[in-house]
Amino acid sequence: MNLTKKVIQVVKDNLLIELFTEELPPDSLETLSHQFGEAIASELISRNLVTKSDFQTYATPRRIAVNIKSVIDEAEDEEKLIKLMPYSVGFDENNKPTQPLLKKISSIDEAIKTEDLEIKEDKGQKFIYVTKKLKGIKLEDSLNDIIKNSLQKLAIKKVMSYQLEDGWTSVNFARPMRGLIVLHGKQVLNASVLGCTSSNKTRGHRFESNKENITINHADDYEKTLETDGNVIVCFNNRKTKIKKDIKDALAKLGKDFFITEDEALTDEVTSLVEMPNILIGNFEDKYLSIPEECLTLTMKTNQKYFPIFNKNNGLTNSFIIVSNISPKNTDQVIHGNEKVIRPRLADAEFFYDEDKKLGLTTFCEKLENVIYHHKLGSQKDRAERVAQKLEYLTKNLNIEFDIDPMELSLFSKADLLSLMVGEFPKLQGIMGRYYALNENKNESFANAIEDHYKPRFSNDSLPRDELGFMLAIADKFTTLIDLFSINEIPTGEKDPFGLRRNAIGVIRLIIEKKLPINLNTLIDNFIDKNDSARVSLTNFLYERLFNYLKDLGYSNEIVDALVSSRPEKIHDILERLEAISEFVKLKESETLSSANKRVSNILKKADKISINPIDENLLIENEEIMLHKVLLDLEPKINQCLIKNDFISALKNLVILNTPINNFFEKVMVNADDSKIKNNRYSLLFKLRQNLNCVADISKLAS
Repeated sequence: MNLTKKVIQVVKDNLLIELFTEELPPDSLETLSHQFGEAIASELISRNLVTKSDFQTYATPRRIAVNIKSVIDEAEDEEKLIKLMPYSVGFDENNKPTQPLLKKISSIDEAIKTEDLEIKEDKGQKFIYVTKKLKGIKLEDSLNDIIKNSLQKLAIKKVMSYQLEDGWTSVNFARPMRGLIVLHGKQVLNASVLGCTSSNKTRGHRFESNKENITINHADDYEKTLETDGNVIVCFNNRKTKIKKDIKDALAKLGKDFFITEDEALTDEVTSLVEMPNILIGNFEDKYLSIPEECLTLTMKTNQKYFPIFNKNNGLTNSFIIVSNISPKNTDQVIHGNEKVIRPRLADAEFFYDEDKKLGLTTFCEKLENVIYHHKLGSQKDRAERVAQKLEYLTKNLNIEFDIDPMELSLFSKADLLSLMVGEFPKLQGIMGRYYALNENKNESFANAIEDHYKPRFSNDSLPRDELGFMLAIADKFTTLIDLFSINEIPTGEKDPFGLRRNAIGVIRLIIEKKLPINLNTLIDNFIDKNDSARVSLTNFLYERLFNYLKDLGYSNEIVDALVSSRPEKIHDILERLEAISEFVKLKESETLSSANKRVSNILKKADKISINPIDENLLIENEEIMLHKVLLDLEPKINQCLIKNDFISALKNLVILNTPINNFFEKVMVNADDSKIKNNRYSLLFKLRQNLNCVADISKLAS
């Protein structure tokens, strides 16, 4: 389609759009502002009002805004060539326009005449075209649509419905909108969205603005004016940077030994809650430090959005960082108010902890049979029995001995689900179980396994501390996978309510990083019937996750496919195999060997009905097949020695000697000989060749 443009005089400047609202959800504020910026820029590009997506977004608890660079006030006129219909449809045998053509022309532009039409050939057929003049879109005329369309693209978790001031009209947005700025340079453009009419005025800090109404004189003055007149740092990242710096300065005043742990999620959340941060330090009574550290830090972070302060010598201290949204001359009342609020939280934690210790895990274990795990899978006690079976199998299979009762450990690992503390803070499951186990004089390995069997909970999470923790973690995760697949609760699309993808990746990490020689197929076969479709589904699922896990480590599709497609039953040494293949592909012979392996695999695929027997040397006739067989006989023990030592790169490098014999074989030997015995023997030779070529992985997947 040809486009010609008529140049018109335009005004180019930066465009500012601010939506001023009630307090927005903090957990999605930054994402919401960036989505808004992307959507506005996209709408402008589609109307030829801007050439590229160059914008700056802003976000505070009460606003999202965007400044789009170099926006023109009116797009250039265009001449657009429109394909109408085939000539044979548009004109009759007398070359007169038909009714369908006249109707089509009229629908486009009644001013078009038949003499304005153009006839062009396309793929040997004549078509009718017309050139239509398109008036360039004006920015101001399309603003309402641009903003409304952009709002519809926002991924708002919970939309709020509210009435406008007329008392009749209802609209939907994340929070009620209270103001709208649309500035093109210094020019206010007319727009009306969600009951708000555009202006160049906004509001500053809810409590500490220097002016009630703040006037933005130019789109580029927005950030500076709001900080000067409104006491608002409108840029999310600038506000976040200030919070980090001010916390660092506040800690420095306490002394060099004090610090907070990095928590980007909490930092983002407090950045979304304040417009001008003020860092303060509060304290609580020392007596609460007897509560497990995890309980205190979680209640401070989750409930109060405080940063716990740690001492390098003594761990958690009784001090915490407050990120306040106000900066009074006397901060004592603000600090006192926050201290007053946290005390009941800590008192609750103390009560939960004391009451849980009185009952103990043994008591909680007795109640697990009353807790339903899944209506098709029974209670938590039933599940614990299945975990114990996996744990026994793993320890026996790996020749590991623990002085523990598998059933007791499996029950204790889930007992804290019935505790008051975990009921209040589900994130503490396992963590509290460890404390309560130690309180009942269980040994440290037993107690650690209770906490660690949930690991890894997420990507890059730490792994269990010792061998017992590893065994229980694998047993628990495999139980979840086998249980849920057995009742066809399989993840679909993005839905994975039981976290089966996370469990599968967890099993993979545990086996690989601990180098546990667990046979995946044997493990599955022991607990799922071989004829059960769940077995195939679960096996496929695990290898799909393995592929994704290895890809995420940075290896190419081809290298990962070479390993995973061969469905290794043991994956504990898979990283070493990957490194070996990565080195192998650098060899000049690798491409030839990979291609040869691919050719061998294709030949053997077509020979499914031919039985593979030991090679009969008396049936090796041609010199080339005799030589290939001889080389394989010499090569195989060398490769096996390398594999015993896990020296995978040497095993692959040994394959180089096959390059010439393979080429000679395919050049001189006809595999499908007329004599069936000779033919079958050659298939057996190729089968032996493929076994050696695939000693580390299926290198046919590396062939281009």
